[in-house]
Amino acid sequence: MSMLTRFGNGLYTGERSFDFVGKRMVWYLVGAGLVLLAIVITTLRGGFVFGIEFRGGSEFRVSNPSQVVESIASDTVNDVVGVGSNPRVSIVGGDSVRVQTEQLTTEETELIRTELADAYDVPVNEVTSSFIGATWGQDITTQALRALAVFLVLVSGVMALYFRTWKMSLAAMTALIHDLVITAGVYGVLGFEITPAAVIGFLTILGYSLYDTVVVFDKVRENTGEEGEESSRTFAESVNLAVNQTLVRSINTSVVAVLPVAGILFIGSLLLGAGTLRDIALALFIGILAGTYSTIFIAAPMYVHLRENEPEAKKMGRRKERVQKPSSGAVR
Repeated sequence: MSMLTRFGNGLYTGERSFDFVGKRMVWYLVGAGLVLLAIVITTLRGGFVFGIEFRGGSEFRVSNPSQVVESIASDTVNDVVGVGSNPRVSIVGGDSVRVQTEQLTTEETELIRTELADAYDVPVNEVTSSFIGATWGQDITTQALRALAVFLVLVSGVMALYFRTWKMSLAAMTALIHDLVITAGVYGVLGFEITPAAVIGFLTILGYSLYDTVVVFDKVRENTGEEGEESSRTFAESVNLAVNQTLVRSINTSVVAVLPVAGILFIGSLLLGAGTLRDIALALFIGILAGTYSTIFIAAPMYVHLRENEPEAKKMGRRKERVQKPSSGAVR
């Protein structure tokens, strides 16, 4: 514990430091590579897989079947509707079978219920059916995208007013978009369905990512605001110090947030088979990790990139230059 305390104190006082800002091109390439990889693989796989709530269709659920086998449901639906129906079958909770199909007629729905009951050797009342219209799903998708756009515009404006510079807001929004693309990309790469629960997870990580970024930027503003032309550090060094000073806090916050989310992800997906828990927890798990990375390695270095050529930023560190010039002349 004392080693961790000394480590944190060393980062805060500047006795030890990681050069996050100086190696920013490396971090940019890593972040851009992950984003590009997520987009390319998702595109090659045919895009995202949306849940029935977004695409519309019919859903059947068989409770307490004699055999929890997915192939039985697939064969049954194909026999009724046709081989090209491509039903999506999954096991829910370990003792239920969920079947999702395209939009069906009332006659087809009742026939599939009966056939599923016979195939799984259960009473017909153990097979429930529901229908979601494609129009409703399109409306939900449109509203979600509109809400996301409004949120990003409002938050970027608030951050620009709070920090009194649009460049901090731009750096934070860039990191936020990075987090969203990476998180959504995991769903696209692994082929997981994007459900309303997953969308809730996406919106939740927006708040977490911004919180982590604001904490770091507050320290950046404190370091760069209290030092003027006679600063012993350059602008980039002051920002890098701020990132190091908040590094332990960012890591601790991430660990505390990730551990329970990982527990929910493990319990929900492996033990309970609850798709809703898995969808929310997976989005949170990936988003928290991506948010921690983007705040440290993308947002803060990008802010330096945007401001380092400004006259105010160039004024910082002039005392350091004056001190270094005589020493360099003495060496000659």
